[in-house]
Amino acid sequence: MPRTVTETDHRTSRPVRKMLARALSAALLLLPAAPLTLVPGPGVAQGLPTLGDTEREGLSPLMERKLGEEIMRDIRSDRDYVDDGPVSEYLNNFGLNLVGIHPEVRGEAGFDFQFFMVRDPMLNAFALPGGFIGVNSGLVLAAQSESELAGVMSHEIGHVAQRHIARMLGQQKQNSMIQLAAIVLGALAGVSKAGGDAAMATMMGGTGLAVQRQLNFSRDAEREADRIGFQIMRDGGFDPSGMVTFFGRLQAASRNYSDVVPPYLMTHPLTTERIADIQARIREQRYKQRVDNPEFQLVRARTQVLQNDTVQGLRDSAEKFQEQLKQNTKLQTAAAKYGLAYVYYRQNRFEQAEAMLKEAQEAAIPLKTGIMFGSLDIDIKIARKQSQQAVQLADSLRQQFPISRTIARQYADALIGARRMDEAVAYLRDQAQLYRSDAQVQQLLAKAYAAQGKQALQHLALAESYALNGSLLAAIEQLGIARRAPDASFYDQSQIDAREREWKAQWKDQQKELKERG
Repeated sequence: MPRTVTETDHRTSRPVRKMLARALSAALLLLPAAPLTLVPGPGVAQGLPTLGDTEREGLSPLMERKLGEEIMRDIRSDRDYVDDGPVSEYLNNFGLNLVGIHPEVRGEAGFDFQFFMVRDPMLNAFALPGGFIGVNSGLVLAAQSESELAGVMSHEIGHVAQRHIARMLGQQKQNSMIQLAAIVLGALAGVSKAGGDAAMATMMGGTGLAVQRQLNFSRDAEREADRIGFQIMRDGGFDPSGMVTFFGRLQAASRNYSDVVPPYLMTHPLTTERIADIQARIREQRYKQRVDNPEFQLVRARTQVLQNDTVQGLRDSAEKFQEQLKQNTKLQTAAAKYGLAYVYYRQNRFEQAEAMLKEAQEAAIPLKTGIMFGSLDIDIKIARKQSQQAVQLADSLRQQFPISRTIARQYADALIGARRMDEAVAYLRDQAQLYRSDAQVQQLLAKAYAAQGKQALQHLALAESYALNGSLLAAIEQLGIARRAPDASFYDQSQIDAREREWKAQWKDQQKELKERG
């Protein structure tokens, strides 16, 4: 569910653009809805609960996905979107494994779930329209086990499976613009000196009776998401008590905030009834102990560094890892040393980073740690200009992890660092064909073309990367630069013309939709 619009950044106030993006997603969830009917729908298996017939929805699955992609374009452009390969890869592997336990959660639309992290110390997670699920860095750090993390993410998968947002939008549309205006005003109040109280007052004043109706809906929706999350955890071999444990931690956190309720509790009403319902279901199940993937602790260590990457933040993280070393357990020692290595890398202390990473790898033997150690090792070698070693390591890892997008990009980056441009371009062109929505591949391709002095192709690749990130005007501008490049061939000009027509049409459609929304 969306994050509250009254949050502020741990360093500075969040940009208004991000607040408005959140306001949009929050507005979707405050639209009034009809009472729930618990009858099977065509897109959901009988094993999971459903909230009714989707054929009469006001928002089709296609439009729901499109709306989610629009919101994601704003989120990806924000500085607090965590665009980190190893963390993103872990979250997506973990989340898609949860989805795979009950594939019917994809629904009749067959949603392609995507999971991501945002940099925020508050405990929160949220589902956007169309299968996009985000988690705050603070929530990952607060989770003490993969079962706890699975409890939150499975719950969010439940919201997507039930298409709660589409159902909310499908009812009483005449109130939507009033409520959207109220949420936007609330967002603007949230970044002013008036603070969160004024923002919440503005929101509540604008929504009126609809808020109470929506709260009634939300409680039912939360129970349904709980039940789906519980089934996913149970059938996936996780410890379902992790869901209750984390709820307890959220309640404890709410008592530690003076006047601020954790966003997760604001957008996910937590009641004694819900906790009791889950506990009753747990009592009916045989206890299962699950051993966490060692990657989980390494991801938490990396997230600790990413959450606050300021000079002081890195120092604070280093102190925490030094304290963690005193626990003297195998996995905690390996995670703390990995975290220290990553801190040193971010501080440009590359020799210390390499030495500490070796210690972390030795401490982790014989644990399976996925790409975590190898990916950081590649980054350190590239930073130290050990280009050939970086290429060899990346090539070895891509053979070991052939579907890893992180390692694939690092291999290309290592080839560029080694000045093996022809190989880099050939590899990246193949990657661009296989993964057409990967903006980072296009950015690397632009880097390789620039090193070759191919100006037209460089700006064409940059244009593709900007378009994939949703910046159509910037993409069109890059096309203009490519057109004027002295080495632009007839074929390049044809490609530029075709892309320009396509993107200008998309831009006009977007502006038309915005105008129609008022």
